[in-house]
Amino acid sequence: MANVFLNGKFIGTHKNPDKLIKEIKEMRRNGSMPSEINVSYYNDEDSIFIFSDKGRARRPLIVVKNGKSLLTKEHIEKLKKNEIKWDDLVKEGVIEYLDAEEEENALIAVDENDITPEHTHLEISPIVIMGPQANMVPYAQHSLSYRITLGAKMTKQSLGIYATNLPVRADTDVSVIHYPQVPIVKTQMYDLLRVENHPAGQNVIVAIMPFEGYNIHDAVVINKASIDRGLFRATTYRPYKCEELRYPGGQTDTIAVPDKDIKGYRTEHAYRYLEGDGIVYPEVEVKPGDVLVGKVSPPRFLSSLEELRVGTEAQRETSTTLAHGEQGVVESVLISESEEGNKFVKVKVRDQRIPELGDKFASRHGQKGILGLIIPEEDMPFTENGIVPDIIFSPHSIPTRMTVGHLIEILGGKVGALKGKSIDATAFQSINEFELRKMLKEAGFKEDGTEVMYDGRTGERIRARIFVGSQYYYRLRHMVANKIHARSRGPVQLLTRQPTEGRAKEGGLRLGEMEKDCFVGHGAALLLKERFDSDRAVIPICKQCGLLAIYNKFKNKTVCPVCGDDAPVTFVEMAYAFKLLLDELKSMCIYPKLNLKPKY
Repeated sequence: MANVFLNGKFIGTHKNPDKLIKEIKEMRRNGSMPSEINVSYYNDEDSIFIFSDKGRARRPLIVVKNGKSLLTKEHIEKLKKNEIKWDDLVKEGVIEYLDAEEEENALIAVDENDITPEHTHLEISPIVIMGPQANMVPYAQHSLSYRITLGAKMTKQSLGIYATNLPVRADTDVSVIHYPQVPIVKTQMYDLLRVENHPAGQNVIVAIMPFEGYNIHDAVVINKASIDRGLFRATTYRPYKCEELRYPGGQTDTIAVPDKDIKGYRTEHAYRYLEGDGIVYPEVEVKPGDVLVGKVSPPRFLSSLEELRVGTEAQRETSTTLAHGEQGVVESVLISESEEGNKFVKVKVRDQRIPELGDKFASRHGQKGILGLIIPEEDMPFTENGIVPDIIFSPHSIPTRMTVGHLIEILGGKVGALKGKSIDATAFQSINEFELRKMLKEAGFKEDGTEVMYDGRTGERIRARIFVGSQYYYRLRHMVANKIHARSRGPVQLLTRQPTEGRAKEGGLRLGEMEKDCFVGHGAALLLKERFDSDRAVIPICKQCGLLAIYNKFKNKTVCPVCGDDAPVTFVEMAYAFKLLLDELKSMCIYPKLNLKPKY
């Protein structure tokens, strides 16, 4: 007796599970039962699971009966002539949707020629197995699934032209590549998604070889002349907003150049780019701390004391400035009104990003790497024909990742560039490697894609044939300019007096247990004294009771709140965070007594 579950709830048992499942499927296909129902049987549990609830991922498959696909040529012709629609095929039972559970009981053929009497379903197309991004990976059938997932992620992170109305948009943080190209080696998905209208990478010449260790650990070496010619050059746009807000009591902000006697006035240098209306003008080069929109606000807290003050003294400066670590050129200035009818200013700043050491690049196979070295063109290796690669890629990145598709794409790119046509690399239905080899041989090149290369620095022939060809590369949105971060002195937190956290807040980099070990290992243990002094505090401690004492700096007098004026007090150096802990323990009625001993 098989247990029967409906949407996870036990509803009864059945003597003949195979017959029940067959009947449910027949009723679903002929329309006497909703097409949303899915049924599956687990032998080991002897249970039938029927699902009809919302939120299940289901995918369409062609039904196979007695070793034959139910989708005929007549159906395809009618579809082409618009005589029937997709829904008609579903109603006929030619196509049905399966969820993850029912798929466990199905045997699905990838191609119609593979169908045997045991098969229950046929894929509509092999590319349906993967999503849109994964289908943009060329020769995906030759790589590991994880690398295809990574390739899909890289596609999302790549820089391209994401919108044609870019000049009038003010998106939060976007980068646009200057010279995007359509790939030579592409899949069907590129045409289906019309990627030619918004491409996101460039075709580059790639040589697979080590280069002095500068492309170790996935790093890439790039030709300086290629960068000078505009390879992977991009611009980052960042908007800054400012609004004249209204406050209770009829007070409002004022967008204007602040007066010198206003509280929080910066330096005259910070306001140098503001025009008479207090707003920066376009095409001016700005640096961190420069004011983009000058603004004056009324006092935050209206107390009895504040009300007695008059004029500018009570007002404070709340201008919009360029963020710390940012720089660029003012692209555009928009002056408008917000929904509440307040004056509203939006300033867009652009910053040109030329590839630099540490910027991230990736092929479409999840082979990501950062820029390790930029070499002058004359020092780059070159082929017998004088072709200089744009990128030198490390051969050590291939064996462990097993991205054979990466190599076949380079081969295909070479063929496509020589033939002047795009190469179809759609998963499971691409031009195969042997055809590419044959075409390469016909073009007068070695069929395995390797070439004799010469060292640009010495002129000597490299004692190995180098695999070289054309490949589509992405520049990813992770750039050093957005991440580089260092500080000596700067703002501290109010509570712990330790440096603030994060690049935007001019924060410090935390030194942990392992970093400490590195310093000690390098023989720089004294550096720890400075590192761990970020919240150094000298605190008076009573020798008798071990609690915090009080020190009057002006009278040069110490007092213990417990033991009185005569108590012996000494000054102890400690982290302010530790002093805070002592205070918090006292607040919970715990007596944190410090037993003081001499240093020696």
